[in-house]
Amino acid sequence: MGLGLGDAKDITVRGLEIIKKCDKVLLEGYTSILTVGKDVLEEFYQRPLIVADRELCESNIDDTLKEAIEKDVALLVVGDPLGATTHTDMLLRAKQFGVETQIIHNASIMNAVSCCGLQLYSFGETVSIPFWTDTWKPDSFFEKICENFSRNLHTLCLLDIKVKEPTEESLTKKIRQYMDPKFMTVQDAAKQLVQIIDNKLDTGIKRTSIAVGLSRVGAPDQRIAVMSLEKMLNLDLGPPLHSLVIPAPNLHPLEIDYLEQFR
Repeated sequence: MGLGLGDAKDITVRGLEIIKKCDKVLLEGYTSILTVGKDVLEEFYQRPLIVADRELCESNIDDTLKEAIEKDVALLVVGDPLGATTHTDMLLRAKQFGVETQIIHNASIMNAVSCCGLQLYSFGETVSIPFWTDTWKPDSFFEKICENFSRNLHTLCLLDIKVKEPTEESLTKKIRQYMDPKFMTVQDAAKQLVQIIDNKLDTGIKRTSIAVGLSRVGAPDQRIAVMSLEKMLNLDLGPPLHSLVIPAPNLHPLEIDYLEQFR
């Protein structure tokens, strides 16, 4: 069940009716986060929620599916429920267990990104930008950005979040230790993109290329900023979640006019 992007009231009427009837309600908390806390949702729904972390959703999902054979179980997902492959895999697993499923859609960043004025049908393939480490600096996502750019298409970049991620040191131990929650900002993403650009020639995308930064889309304190990637290196766009768009090189006149207000 999708929760939308803003707050507790973004759930659909149909979704709320189902929540009230379910025997158990899980709140998926690692592919994305809502701009309000679990306690706010519980107060609005008038029932307790169980936070479903990565381990429950991926490694231990079979236990929940077995329970769902006899009971009605809801999984609440920020945005739209099928925005992450994890949830598609859950549906396939449920089918193997003979569990009947129902999908309740809602708004997600995939369509709400149009709030910046860029037209949805002019977006190409969406990419995810992961946090780099000292020893791991993948840049394959940049090739997709360049492919979209060469076809005059915008690129929505989903920025990494780390929620209850085990530390590298604890992966080889019996007792797991977890990193503090970490959310990539548009500033972080711009730093990684500029490093890639500096090492790659003739991609069409430069330090001076325009980028669109978005934060907390759908919330009352939503912010949008339009500037060069180079200037975005010093941009503080506030609390998470953030998203980044690399616009196509040739924009529609309406897109140009709309973006102007965010400069």
